[in-house]
Amino acid sequence: MLKAVLLTLFLVWVTFALAINWGCASEQLFLLFFGNADANLSGQVWRLVTPLVMHMPTQTPSHIFTVLLGLYFLGTSLEESWGSRRFLGFLLLTGTLAYAVQFVAALLLPAFFRDKLVPGEWFGAMPVVDAVAIAWALSFKDRTVLLFFVLPVSSRGLLLMVIGMNVLMVIVGAANFAGHVALFAGMGAGWLFGAGTPSPARRWLLQFRMKQLKGEQAKIKQERKGRVQRSSLRVIEGGRAKEDSSPDDKTWLN
Repeated sequence: MLKAVLLTLFLVWVTFALAINWGCASEQLFLLFFGNADANLSGQVWRLVTPLVMHMPTQTPSHIFTVLLGLYFLGTSLEESWGSRRFLGFLLLTGTLAYAVQFVAALLLPAFFRDKLVPGEWFGAMPVVDAVAIAWALSFKDRTVLLFFVLPVSSRGLLLMVIGMNVLMVIVGAANFAGHVALFAGMGAGWLFGAGTPSPARRWLLQFRMKQLKGEQAKIKQERKGRVQRSSLRVIEGGRAKEDSSPDDKTWLN
């Protein structure tokens, strides 16, 4: 599944790069799939998902290759541990949630903070890469990964590096294609849905379901007790009387 995801991202990027740079296609076609708060409000809900597969088709290929390498080095272990179904769901859920949170932030934040934290249009799968990094670091706490085949990084070091880099980007006001809110939302989603098995979200769901079941069980017991009280029935102890004076004509029944 990871290979299919990487191939899809690369083919989408190549298609738009060829169309815009060599096919004279309008950049408006590319912009149609960006995240945009006003466009989302107008009903273009696909913009919550499509930005995940869009990467800068001009200037430099570093954007797409950063995403591909990040997913490749960290996603392989997660897919082997979780299975393809959970892994693919994790990628889609964390990416969509990250951009949904950014969309809400674009509507609610004061203009000063919105201008610094949320770009007018956002795109790219970097929020998913951050989510995968957080999930990997919290799922494999005793492992080391060789980033770019060279740099050995422990799970703790990776966690500090990802969080620290995003904090520094906010401090220095560095621009990015995805948006600062989406990146932090992606990290939060990575913890929520990927920090161990079961994940925190799964544990909370199971605890909530257990409380529901206990509540239903208590309700059933209370209803049964009420039905017994309303029925005017009583329990008669079986066996002979203590004084052993019961007759032999079977007038006493157990």
